[in-house]
Amino acid sequence: MDVIVVGSCNVDLVSYVPRLPTAGETIIGTKFSQGFGGKGANPAVMSARLGAKTALISMVGDDTYGKEYKLNLMKNDIDISHVGTTSKAATGVAPIFVNESVRSLFNMAPARAGLDQYFQYCDILVVNESEAEIITGIQVSRVQEAKVAAESILKKGCKVVVITLGENGAVVLSQDDKEAIHIPTPKVPAVDTTGAGDAFCGSLAVFLSTKPELGLQESVYRANRIAGITVQSPGTQTSYPHRKDLSPELFSEEKLLKDV
Repeated sequence: MDVIVVGSCNVDLVSYVPRLPTAGETIIGTKFSQGFGGKGANPAVMSARLGAKTALISMVGDDTYGKEYKLNLMKNDIDISHVGTTSKAATGVAPIFVNESVRSLFNMAPARAGLDQYFQYCDILVVNESEAEIITGIQVSRVQEAKVAAESILKKGCKVVVITLGENGAVVLSQDDKEAIHIPTPKVPAVDTTGAGDAFCGSLAVFLSTKPELGLQESVYRANRIAGITVQSPGTQTSYPHRKDLSPELFSEEKLLKDV
C-alpha cells in the first residue's frame, strides 16, 4: 500500500440553512443531502482517487450505514480488509491518522487540549486555525499568528507542523527549519468547504508517499491546490476529483511553488 488511513467512516446528513439558529429557535432549511464522509474515509477516498494504493483501518456499526459504507469504499478501490463491523456502537466519527512506512501524519480534528503527550509520536501534525488555537491558546487569524502558533506546537514534540489557513494557504515548520514558512495558495470561489481539510490530508499523504522527491513544502502546496478544487463543488466526497480530472502538472517533477 502507498497510503494507509486509520480513522472513521461517517455518513453525512447535511442540512442547508440560511443561517445557524439561536438556542431554542426553529428555522426552515433550503436543502438536505446525504453523503459519505468521515475523518478516516475522506482522505482515503482522496488518496485512492489520486491513484495511490490505499487501505483503510476502521470500524463501522452493524447497521445500514455501515453496510452502505463498505460498498462505497469498495467502489472507490479502497482495501477494506481491515474495516470491521461491531454491534456495540453505531457508525461514528474519529480523528485521522495517515501512516506511510515510519512517517505518520496526524490530523488532530476535532482538537482538544490535554493531548500534548501524543505529539512525541507524531511526525507530521496537521491542524487548522481553530485547532491550533485550542492547542496553543494563541489566536490564529493571520499568517504571522499561525507562525507563532506553529513554533509553540513544535516544542510539544512533533517533527513537523502544518497549519492550514484556508484561502491563505498554510504555514509549515519543521525541526530543521529556522522559522515557519508560509505556503500561499491560489484563491478560488468557494461553494462548500466541507471535507476540504480531509482532501488536503489525503492528498498530502499521497505526495509524501509516492513523490518524496518533491519535499514537504511543494507537497503542501499541491495538496492545497487539490483542496481548493474540492471547495468549488458542493458535498464532501462528491467534490473530490479523480486523478484523471486534475492537471498533469500537479503530478509532474517540475517545481510549481514559487520561491517562498
